[in-house]
Amino acid sequence: MANGDDSEQVRELQARLKQLKLMTVAPTGFYGSKTTAAVKSFQSKNALTASGSVDDATWKKIQKLTKKPTADELRPPTVNEADAPDPRCMTGRVMCISKESRTLAWMIDGKIISTMDVRFGSENTPTREGVFKVDRKEKDWVSTLYHTPMPYSMFFSGGQAVHYSADFAARGYAGASHGCVNVRDKGKLAAVFGEVQAGDKVVVYW
Repeated sequence: MANGDDSEQVRELQARLKQLKLMTVAPTGFYGSKTTAAVKSFQSKNALTASGSVDDATWKKIQKLTKKPTADELRPPTVNEADAPDPRCMTGRVMCISKESRTLAWMIDGKIISTMDVRFGSENTPTREGVFKVDRKEKDWVSTLYHTPMPYSMFFSGGQAVHYSADFAARGYAGASHGCVNVRDKGKLAAVFGEVQAGDKVVVYW
């Protein structure tokens, strides 16, 4: 397993690293910077080559020192813990969106005002990464491509928007978007929608 992987085995790895208190975020199944750092830390403490990738020796050692994760450990019912903000989120008014921790943080001048769980597009319809601006806001929008409701839409890259998803609220991470950033907490998103203005920054990062 290595940086960029996305699998159930990675989810298990993250749950085991959490048991070892090397990770604090909930398992997501995506191997990003936090997982790499946690693996490196484990390898350094256990006289293994600190590559940040999981080879056979590292995986066997992690398995030996942990127990098989429970269903709740693999998919905790609690909301995701926000990632450390990307440096590009630290100035101005920003929706700071981490793919690894699956969170959106609404930030003003480096201070987190609100955080919420999000999900992203599938491999076929990925959510674009980078720095964008809110082009427009639509409180009641229906997708012209997929004909599904997209309440509280804040468009930032072509047809991609941050919006509430009833499907996400019902199914969680069993589904995916068509590239948009789905939010499952309607109340939290409605409050942020009221504050965000056209031109505010959107940062999507791993």
